[in-house]
Amino acid sequence: MSWRSAGLGGAFLLVAVTVASAQPAQPDPVRDKVRAYRAAHEKEIVGELDGLLALPNVATRVADIERNADHLTAMLERRGFAVQRLSAGPGTPPAVYGELRVPGAQRTLMFYAHYDGQPAGQKGWLSDPFKPVLRSGPPGPNLKDIDLQSVTGPLDPEWRIYARSASDDKSPIVAILTALDALRASGLQPSVNVKLFLEGEEEQGSEHLGTILRRNTALLAADAWLLCDGPVHPTRRMQIYFGARGVAGMELTVYGPLRPLHSGHYGNWAPNPAVELAHLIAEMRDEEGRILIPGFYDDVRPLTVAEKQAIALMPPVEAALEDELGLGRTEGKGARLQDRLMDPALNVRGLRSAEVGEGAANAIPTEAQVSIDFRLVPDQTPQKVKDKVEAFLRAKGWHLITEAPDKETLKAFPKVARIAWSLDYAAHRTDMSLPVSRAVATLVERAAGGPIVQAPMLGGSVPMSTFTDILKVPMIGVPIVNHDNNQHGINENLRLQNLWDGIEVYAELMAGMGTMMGK
Repeated sequence: MSWRSAGLGGAFLLVAVTVASAQPAQPDPVRDKVRAYRAAHEKEIVGELDGLLALPNVATRVADIERNADHLTAMLERRGFAVQRLSAGPGTPPAVYGELRVPGAQRTLMFYAHYDGQPAGQKGWLSDPFKPVLRSGPPGPNLKDIDLQSVTGPLDPEWRIYARSASDDKSPIVAILTALDALRASGLQPSVNVKLFLEGEEEQGSEHLGTILRRNTALLAADAWLLCDGPVHPTRRMQIYFGARGVAGMELTVYGPLRPLHSGHYGNWAPNPAVELAHLIAEMRDEEGRILIPGFYDDVRPLTVAEKQAIALMPPVEAALEDELGLGRTEGKGARLQDRLMDPALNVRGLRSAEVGEGAANAIPTEAQVSIDFRLVPDQTPQKVKDKVEAFLRAKGWHLITEAPDKETLKAFPKVARIAWSLDYAAHRTDMSLPVSRAVATLVERAAGGPIVQAPMLGGSVPMSTFTDILKVPMIGVPIVNHDNNQHGINENLRLQNLWDGIEVYAELMAGMGTMMGK
């Protein structure tokens, strides 16, 4: 049966998840053998991850990315992978591709992860972000450093590795390769051909990803792609996801007088760009998060029955998160978090105009700037969002420009705004009722030893649509890292138990997908 053939409907999904949730954890030979291997090699596994984390990996520094690619190539070749470096051209961050053919395997599984990371120059890191440190737990007053070499016996699963990309996204790479090591050491082997696609510029918007995929469609052929990026559920239960929101970014600058003006002498006469921008933002989005731009929701694809049922089965996290984050209210009039993540969003990620606090002056500023990210859902596209936003701005009387204005432009129009876009990628949702979707869910649940969370779509954005549009292959997310990992921020970390769980999950998928897929 083809993986793309029509599967059973949403009713099957509801019954399957409900029944699975009621079953006690059962012994599993693959998981148990892999766990025994991991328990005997914990220091080696952490050491290999530390070596990878010690390499700076911001994608704008291509020389650093190349060093990471060299290191990854050696890691793959030690396991018998045939390795190629794929790029869009000289001076661009490469993807590292590895292929491991398994005798007798008739199906192919592709694992995706990215090895580049966010910039790490923020203040507040406990130590150098590219010198990984093992610590006793999450950030807090009682946190202690752990000397790995002096530890005897098992590592505490609640200990955490602190470093940039510890969770996003180098740890899944080590988990995949360790899973392969564990299978081999246990006398097992994958039931599928194993391919790896390790991207080198995901955190910079995957600008060259489409070119790489189009140039290598035959090489990258697989029966399914597993996206090993993102966190597990906040309850710590293993989670798989079938989609991710798309993203588009906008930088908008509005202008006032050519020089700062005394607010007493000119206030209430010369327009204040900070005030005008505040009004404009309020016209784009209400206080409950509803986007007010006309037609913005016209392209939103309705949820399927299976997707609605999966959301209903997800465990509640709102009360715990409200307490953890110190929130006195949430947007959406009491709606569940996952329900809100299925909608598009307009997020103000930054505002700037003049100074505040000790630097504040009684003056009208010359300009004000807002940085916005739009989170998109199927069937919205970045270009459609751009068109609707710009039409809205023009209807509100704004003259849009793409370069800094001169005096003549500012005098010619009552309201001038400079706009710049980053049209990254659209959203995607894989059909949850496909045979491949059910196979992945079954195997991850087997590895977890109990019920898992099945999310129709993540709130965050990863370029699933880029892969599926070009390669025409199902893609499912199988993340492993802790939800409280501080990814993109200071003191990014990985909880060791999440790494151990990931090794077992990826081994189960390698060992079982060939049988699940059939001939």
